[in-house]
Amino acid sequence: MNDSNMLADRFGVEASDLELRDDAHAVHRQLAGRGSIRQFRDEPVPNQTLRRLCALALCAPTKSDLQQRDIIIVESPALRSRIAAGLTEGRLGQKWLGAIPNLLIFCGNNRRQRQIHALRGKDFANDHLDAFFNASVDAAIALSAFVVAAEAEGLGVCPISAVRNQPDTLARLLRLPDHVFPVAGLAVGFPAARPKRSPRLPLSVTLHYDTYSDDDLSSRIEEYDRRRSAVQPYTSQRYADEFGLAEDYGWSEDKARQYAFPERQHFGDYIRRIGFKLD
Repeated sequence: MNDSNMLADRFGVEASDLELRDDAHAVHRQLAGRGSIRQFRDEPVPNQTLRRLCALALCAPTKSDLQQRDIIIVESPALRSRIAAGLTEGRLGQKWLGAIPNLLIFCGNNRRQRQIHALRGKDFANDHLDAFFNASVDAAIALSAFVVAAEAEGLGVCPISAVRNQPDTLARLLRLPDHVFPVAGLAVGFPAARPKRSPRLPLSVTLHYDTYSDDDLSSRIEEYDRRRSAVQPYTSQRYADEFGLAEDYGWSEDKARQYAFPERQHFGDYIRRIGFKLD
């Protein structure tokens, strides 16, 4: 991808009028050029650096100042290995997770709010889906802020949704109490390779004015598949034994195959078991 045309490279020619000037803010250039890292040097990030990045992440917005997110730094190599063991095997396994130098778990925390109600002698009157949703979003906002802060420091990161594959096991290993749950993990380390800047769907698909529209979606997805395959073709086809080999294999085919099999179908049961009502 061309560093002078990062947004057009990401979103296609319709974003060519949005190109960053030479004097653009550094964080804007960082976001335009970022990519996830799955190959790390074999050295841990110093604890003080991780703590500072966590503090910066927790400065991010939080719903109604409720601060319903926690971050767990998995320091113990043995514990990290036990967690990784459940993330690398099976249909959803990702082998690269077995060699990450630093692992963080971002959690939604609605427990603290309930404890505050008990301390102050007030009823907890919002025991419904919004309690879970607010805590989830709080954790996701902090995760995003950590990503920006870490990459500004020259570190590489990659979010890990696979920590929700076996939430009961993870909760047991991390001793998560009721109403505290994993939203995502984050691999953090010093990059061993340059990040790949994946093209994104065109803004005409994901950016709307006043009202939502998905008119002409099929042709726009086809165009995106072609544009992405030209610069970032898939080197293998997902679930080829089940679906065979497609002559034209692009992003939409890969994502359709990915979600053609159940993933984390028991996560809702876990969330209910730890005390949430999802009405």
